Amino acid sequence: MAQNADAMNELHWLIDMVQTIEVGLVVLDRNFNIQLWNGFMENHSGISPNAIKGCNLFEQFPNLPANWLKQKMESVFLLKNRAFISWEQRPFVFKFKNYRPITGRAEFMYQNVTLLPLASLTGQVTHLSMIVYDVTDIAINKLQLKAANTQLEHLSQTDGLTQLFNRRHWQQCMNHEYERFSRYGDSASLVMFDIDHFKRVNDTYGHMAGDKVIQHIAHILSQSLRETDCAGRYGGEEFAVVMSNTRARDAWHFTERLRTRIAASPIQFEGQSIQVTISLGIAEVGDPVESASMWLSNADHALYQAKQEGRNRSIIFEE
Repeated sequence: MAQNADAMNELHWLIDMVQTIEVGLVVLDRNFNIQLWNGFMENHSGISPNAIKGCNLFEQFPNLPANWLKQKMESVFLLKNRAFISWEQRPFVFKFKNYRPITGRAEFMYQNVTLLPLASLTGQVTHLSMIVYDVTDIAINKLQLKAANTQLEHLSQTDGLTQLFNRRHWQQCMNHEYERFSRYGDSASLVMFDIDHFKRVNDTYGHMAGDKVIQHIAHILSQSLRETDCAGRYGGEEFAVVMSNTRARDAWHFTERLRTRIAASPIQFEGQSIQVTISLGIAEVGDPVESASMWLSNADHALYQAKQEGRNRSIIFEE
């Protein structure tokens, strides 16, 4: 009698623990019918164990990724091995709302799920257990850290005034493109340009107006770029663009479109219209170019020539 009482107590404790633990516990038979549904699952789904027992999991939750989840479950039945589903692989299996105050910004509960094979006394896997862990706090912290790192990386690469790449990152793009040329022979062109008579703008209208002009030109440049182009503020009123897979003549068509658009777009500042133009130098990477710095020097030389010849024009570097 004492042994029976102990066994009953142990069973009571076990059932009480299953119902109150802070993880979801679901037991399914071979046809995915629900045999056990603990308190955690009841609290978050709003469905009681009595109401759901014997029901098919996928019929009760039509939003579950049925094909994907059944495939994972079948492998557990077949191979008799556990399987894991990480929130990073799929944010949640059950679409439960998040009620945690710390991570209140998360709409849904992030979940890790373990699938365990449950064998009978004969060793045959007849049931499967799903253990659902609420990992919302961990997930949100990791996502926030990732977002912060992405933001820091963006800030470290970006010029604050223009939101183009800063000089350091732009030079990394240029060096990378030169390495591609050295290794594979890919064509590329380098464009350097600056604002004509920019000192006159600052002296006449003030430095705030000068900043406005720089931002305006950066905005037009950004709208003119291809996804593969790398544009940056080289310093002061000088800009630079690395154009991959582009010959000098094609780069010249780009610079002429940019030049004419800027010349036709006066900047409005405190009721005054400020007209500016730009001068541009183009250098194509090629056999005579022995280094990235030489490539840059060639583009700078072409820019100097454009200014010497009267400004507001594009010049292609020639030996």
